[in-house]
Amino acid sequence: MWIPREEWIKTLPRTVVASCVLMLDPDGRVLLLRYGPGQPVAGRWWLPGGMLDHGEDPWAAARREMSEETGVDLDGVPRLIGTDHRVDVENTGPVIDYFFHGGVHTGDRPIRLSPEHDRHAFKHLDELRDTPLVARLQTLTSLYAAARSGSAVYLREGSPL
Repeated sequence: MWIPREEWIKTLPRTVVASCVLMLDPDGRVLLLRYGPGQPVAGRWWLPGGMLDHGEDPWAAARREMSEETGVDLDGVPRLIGTDHRVDVENTGPVIDYFFHGGVHTGDRPIRLSPEHDRHAFKHLDELRDTPLVARLQTLTSLYAAARSGSAVYLREGSPL
């Protein structure tokens, strides 16, 4: 049975799209932010990033979120280092995350946190074994390898295929 396109579109699954930034310091440590009290994942650490606004593309969202959450402005051409498809996040449906390499933070400008976060740190991956993260350490490890090698990784549920 044929239905008009605008009706058919309403039957398709809805997917949340988010963008995150993996930024390093000169020693190769990853910038992480800790969610503050009152946040859904309070006390957990993750990369700067968040969901796309209506009509926003993933790179624009990554730049906006980085600026809002750290005070750091990203310039230049985006370098996609990974995507992650998660089937169902907290019973809200599928999420697709885009991950971009944010380059190296030289420390010329201090990190300025948003009210959403209460701490930031640059950490080596081997320092994160006991750190409460929003996602798995394997996800960060895969993204870090892609950033350092100039490649990109496709993740499903945080794991490379």
